[in-house]
Amino acid sequence: MSAFTIDKRDNGVAVVTMDLPGESVNTLRASFGQEFSEVFTDLQDDPKVKAVVFTSGKADFLVGADVKMLESCQTAAEAAELSTNAHRNMARLEGFRVPVVAAIHGACLGGGLELALACHGRVASESKRTKLGLPECQLGLLPGAGGTQRLPRLIDIQSALDLLLTGKQVDARKAKKLGLVDEVVPQAILVEVAVERALALASGAPEKKKHDLKSEVQEWALTENPLGRKVVFDQAKKALLEKTRGNYPAQERILEVVKTGLERGMDKGLAAEAEAFGELVVSPQAASLMSIFFATTEMKKDTGVDDPTVKAKKVETVGMLGAGLMGAGIAYVTADRAKLAVRLKDRDAEGVGRGLQYARGILDQRVKRKRLTKLERDQIMTRVSGAVDYTGFNEIPVVIEAVFEDLGLKHRVLKDVEDAGPADVIFASNTSSLPITKIAEGSRHPETVIGMHYFSPVEKMPLLEIIVTEKTADWVTATCVELGKKQGKTVIVVNDGVGFYTSRILGPLMNEAAYVLSEGVSVEDIDGALMDWGFPVGPITLLDEVGIDVAEKVGHIVHEAFGDRMTPPPGFEKLIADGRQGRKNGKGFYLYEGKKKGGKQVDQSVYGVLGITPNKRLPKDEIAQRCGLQFVNEAMLCYGEGILRSARDGDIGAIFGLGFPPFRGGPFRYVDAVGAKEIVRRLNRFRDRLGNRFAPAPVLVDMAKTGKTFYGRDRVEPGQHTSEHMARRAAGASA
Repeated sequence: MSAFTIDKRDNGVAVVTMDLPGESVNTLRASFGQEFSEVFTDLQDDPKVKAVVFTSGKADFLVGADVKMLESCQTAAEAAELSTNAHRNMARLEGFRVPVVAAIHGACLGGGLELALACHGRVASESKRTKLGLPECQLGLLPGAGGTQRLPRLIDIQSALDLLLTGKQVDARKAKKLGLVDEVVPQAILVEVAVERALALASGAPEKKKHDLKSEVQEWALTENPLGRKVVFDQAKKALLEKTRGNYPAQERILEVVKTGLERGMDKGLAAEAEAFGELVVSPQAASLMSIFFATTEMKKDTGVDDPTVKAKKVETVGMLGAGLMGAGIAYVTADRAKLAVRLKDRDAEGVGRGLQYARGILDQRVKRKRLTKLERDQIMTRVSGAVDYTGFNEIPVVIEAVFEDLGLKHRVLKDVEDAGPADVIFASNTSSLPITKIAEGSRHPETVIGMHYFSPVEKMPLLEIIVTEKTADWVTATCVELGKKQGKTVIVVNDGVGFYTSRILGPLMNEAAYVLSEGVSVEDIDGALMDWGFPVGPITLLDEVGIDVAEKVGHIVHEAFGDRMTPPPGFEKLIADGRQGRKNGKGFYLYEGKKKGGKQVDQSVYGVLGITPNKRLPKDEIAQRCGLQFVNEAMLCYGEGILRSARDGDIGAIFGLGFPPFRGGPFRYVDAVGAKEIVRRLNRFRDRLGNRFAPAPVLVDMAKTGKTFYGRDRVEPGQHTSEHMARRAAGASA
């Protein structure tokens, strides 16, 4: 069956509809070129066709290239040929004998937007579903069907670079403002308006575009003038490298290719695009980023349990205990994204009011940015009700708690929920450190107790870590996984243990950063080294953000559980004694009062508190390796213990929850890429110098001997080293 149908109308307009059979979305595939060519050969030869409208039979226009097709490319030349073939088809579209207008509804991304750019006009629906963008850089690639050349020729250079270098998506109204589309209309009349526009173009009717002389002169100065062009690209590269630290080659290649096209012409630009596309497709960064894409796609189908017959319970209302930042954030995503009713409870009216105001504040910002109407904001807020008691909880199937990290308090609210709620009410704790098994000891029905660990700020952070105990019922897990997905989260399910997965693997990295600091290395050098390695923020900055007091409390918990390898360096208790909690009280490692030129600055007095003189210089790579290997090794320990269900979940949890460098693919893909034998060698080298906290995880030692991997054919399975870990833990605790 063909992906294309042609409706030749009496007025001379041919409406071409793309609708890939058997697929939920349209993607560009290798077979697309031949079918596309056949369609336009037919239209070329038909003298009755005066104009063409290109549209989609799916809910989205066209979401880009088939990523599996790209992943299968073995060589740069093979990938470059895909780009060259796409150029031929887009050139045919652009040079077609009659006008072609794209009628866009839904996602018009990547190759979909490149196709639209090759058309002579573009009409978009005003639907919120309609988004336009070139997100290839997020996969470590650049647009390969002419997007780097046509976009800067259609809209101003700075806006074009912004779209190309960030991969951001814009709605239809923003696209019209940029000049990306010509008209924005209701979906119901989209095709008909596109038909009228195509006929108008065919008749030679002049374009009714407003001319802004100031903008046109400015654009000429930035693109046509060599000096102005140099300034634009130099500034763009400087800003880019400040963000990427040179770890993402796709963005740098985009700048080069766009510049080539503007300086040397369209043909040279397209040739440069094809060459760069081919090289990037087979790069290790693209392989890692594409693996994340596939993993998140798989996880959308994962129920969190192995039994396919288990079904999630229907949830229409969610109870939320605690209206602080976490509780209010959870309430917001539940009401806005999941579109469910929320009963937000706190101990007093003032607390409830603050929680409601926090959620309202997020919505107000969206209204201000014209992402929502005031009516839509008010409709969302009607889903959130406040309470100072358990009135209304008798029919709520899921209650999430985000109260203080105190086991006694959590037991009290658990009893209250079980007394007030239905017999099978699910009690989900948002704790980040207390084992769920200990919380469940206070329950009459421990099978309904589960962990739902959100990350702050909830409305921005994409991960939800769900923690199950040996007693948690599968239907409870499946229900919470489905709820998390409705809240817009990427969900991983892990087994219970101190620190679960994410808090546990972050701890050793932060601990090692503290050791490096205690040796006399400056805060700036430590944070800079980890950011150069690929983390979005440095560990000392993160310590201030999380809260020094919180980190100190969690540190004691994990030290008690895991023994000497989690022992913090001496002296950090002085920070607590000095009243330093981090950003939240404006007193930490960095200064928070007033605006600082050149970004945030270290509070130099912190060194005096710690009794440190920051005069030691260590190579950035050594700092990054020490901290990064602690993170990776702890992930391996979690895998060997069976905390994780899969290496995939471990990689996604590390990237989406903690900012592990995406271009490295996560700790497990990182081990596969570097090789377990080499990772063990590096760990042992540090172990000889710095002590047993660098002892390699047993799973790594075995992999180094056997050659097994996490993602290859001969894979190591999770939970195979549990007894060894328990023995190590016992030995560490006794030591």
